[in-house]
Amino acid sequence: MTTTGFDPAEAAARATDAILGDTLHGTERGVVVDSPPGAGKSTLVVRAALELAGAGRPLMVVAQTNAQVDDLVLRLADKAPDLPVGRLHSSDADAYDKALDERPGVRTSAKAAELAGLPVVLSTAAKWAHVKVDEPWRHAIVDEAYQMRSDSLLAVAGLFERALFVGDPGQLDPFAIVGSEQWAGLSYDPSASAVTTLLAHNPGLPQHRLPVSWRLPASAAPLVSDAFYPYTPFRSGTGHGDRRLAFAVPSDGSGPDRVIDEAAASGWGLLELPARHTPRTDPEAVRAVAAVVRRLLDRGGAAVSERSPDPAPLTADRVAVGTAHRDQAAAVRAALADLGVSDVTVDTANRLQGREYDVTVVLHPLSGRPDATAFHLETGRLCVLASRHRHACIVVCRAGVGDLLDAYPSTEPVQLGTLVKFPDGWEANHAVLAHLAEHRVGWRP
Repeated sequence: MTTTGFDPAEAAARATDAILGDTLHGTERGVVVDSPPGAGKSTLVVRAALELAGAGRPLMVVAQTNAQVDDLVLRLADKAPDLPVGRLHSSDADAYDKALDERPGVRTSAKAAELAGLPVVLSTAAKWAHVKVDEPWRHAIVDEAYQMRSDSLLAVAGLFERALFVGDPGQLDPFAIVGSEQWAGLSYDPSASAVTTLLAHNPGLPQHRLPVSWRLPASAAPLVSDAFYPYTPFRSGTGHGDRRLAFAVPSDGSGPDRVIDEAAASGWGLLELPARHTPRTDPEAVRAVAAVVRRLLDRGGAAVSERSPDPAPLTADRVAVGTAHRDQAAAVRAALADLGVSDVTVDTANRLQGREYDVTVVLHPLSGRPDATAFHLETGRLCVLASRHRHACIVVCRAGVGDLLDAYPSTEPVQLGTLVKFPDGWEANHAVLAHLAEHRVGWRP
């Protein structure tokens, strides 16, 4: 059961009411909401949009990818089928999810003028940047605001008067294809996140946080909160014992089976291979990841949770593999195909952001590496990989990462005027490794 004296539903409701109060009745030009993994960020965005539309205030919604926009449109259509919703898209042939065409309340167009007058219009930041209007919208909602670069915010800022910014501060920083060193420390750094720049220039804006993760189990929320969200802590919406993962087929005694049983019992598992410097697509580690996934599916797993009184089978679509690099993901897909496994999501941390699975298997970003680069130490990358699961997370890693971290302390140059990101990747990696060490299963394939 949940912790005595803490009612997660009540805490979440109080936070949501305060956010909606500032959004609908506040006087500031912006409201910022920090959301931990699985805290109901999309639910909040949809509810805020419905409340604003219901109050007769037309609004625009800005998301960062077409998939995020389509997901929000579908959620709005499900919640309010009679609400006219506009989906502004590009001129590409496959610019939006064709499932939107089946929703009678949704209108799609590549031209903003054809959607004028609708209560809600949604599109990507890239598409909104090309829109010109005579009169700005009274309200905007910016989803995944920490994934939005400040130059993207500047490009759309003239389209609205007030905005609600919602995002996860622990996720990966916005992607930029050019180096940003020349802007570091400047108040107008175009590569900084929209929220960082917004608050630097408007420190008095109301800031809220969602206090409960409905995704992460009680076994995971304390570690993820302490390691990645020390200034915006959160708790799990469930208690120990509310979720259970069981397998019909007993362990065969192998490393993959033992780490699966450890993860089922505790929520975490570390399958540790012998220390060795390896190529990035370490064949042994890749095969170990594939073997864990194969056994997860072969053993007839069943998940019990607050969602349903009946056990739900652990099917391939409820399992995901996370890696740091695309070539690693490709190698894992090939290894899984060799074992006859399909329908398991295998992707990089960047592409797994915002997604949720029952069990995740992670190839540790520092496994087998001779050095610890800024890319591999990036806090958000490890945070994403460690926070996609509802039941268990299994990490595959070569021994020696702790020593590697100690040999490569953070040596990034300190830039005057920049916000120091805390915790840094070095610290977060040590915190996660220390916890995983308690759930270690050594294995020599």
